[in-house]
Amino acid sequence: MRSDVARWLYRRTFRALDYDPFLLLEHKRRQDITVSVVLPALDEEPTVGAIVAALRRELVDAVRLVDEVVVVDSGSTDRTAAVAAAAGARVVHVDDVLPELGHVPGKGEALWKSLYVTSGDLLVFVDSDLVAFDPTFVVGLLGPLLTDPEIGYVKGLYDRPMQTHEGLVPTGGGRVTELTARPLLNALWPHLSGFVQPLSGEYAGRRELLEQVPFVSHYGVELGLLIDLAELAGIDALAQVDLGTRRHSHQSDAALGRMAGQVLQTALARCSGIGVPEDRLIQYVRAGTAVEAITWEVGVRERPPMRTVPGCRGAGVQGSDR
Repeated sequence: MRSDVARWLYRRTFRALDYDPFLLLEHKRRQDITVSVVLPALDEEPTVGAIVAALRRELVDAVRLVDEVVVVDSGSTDRTAAVAAAAGARVVHVDDVLPELGHVPGKGEALWKSLYVTSGDLLVFVDSDLVAFDPTFVVGLLGPLLTDPEIGYVKGLYDRPMQTHEGLVPTGGGRVTELTARPLLNALWPHLSGFVQPLSGEYAGRRELLEQVPFVSHYGVELGLLIDLAELAGIDALAQVDLGTRRHSHQSDAALGRMAGQVLQTALARCSGIGVPEDRLIQYVRAGTAVEAITWEVGVRERPPMRTVPGCRGAGVQGSDR
């Protein structure tokens, strides 16, 4: 391991269990800052309500560590929006935010637009498909930001159990990370190789930094943020927190291949002098006795830094739960 990565791991890796929410609340009050938790959601009716309810109960009502919980709905066809609202979230439909800028599909769009409709000085992003969600995730992600002013962005790390026909594999999740993202980082951005879960969907950052970087569409958003924020603020402004175990739904190898294509597109776009000549992925399925080729678009689009969008700090900031 590179000596600089080893030093970073020692200085910038923390544990969620080491942070007490009541002590963090004192830090928050002394600094006079606010916190927004954002959940991007698309057809997550089975899980989003429990996540929102836990956040409201533990971190809004009991401790007041969180000031607003916002679910950004990317066009769900189930009852995601209704369930989230009933549990206590403010629900925003992605197409109602900055409609004059058009629509870009994918998770990155929801995260980008959340900057426009939230008011927190610190933003925490949490995926909406988590099973048995633990509010300690949010406490852990806020810990380094509230206790160290030099830290501006925090990624979650965790074990990802995967259910297989042979039983539960304790660390079987994260296949796109291990087969695509980690090799890319080690080869092209080795100073970022200390991140255990570079594609994790749970992370937090200071608004002042998040508004200065672009947001990539689809599943390239996490890798793009990691690379761009390290370039903007320096590796010592980034940290990671061990959140324990994360349980969520798992997708097929074919779906993961398309995710990997989007991650690769994001990485190539950030390599000086390397173009992206092809944004299609060909996969194969068997149809009877024949093998059929299916072509998927895996290109990504970038939304510009929110700071460049007119009105992002004025008319676009709506009310919070405070």
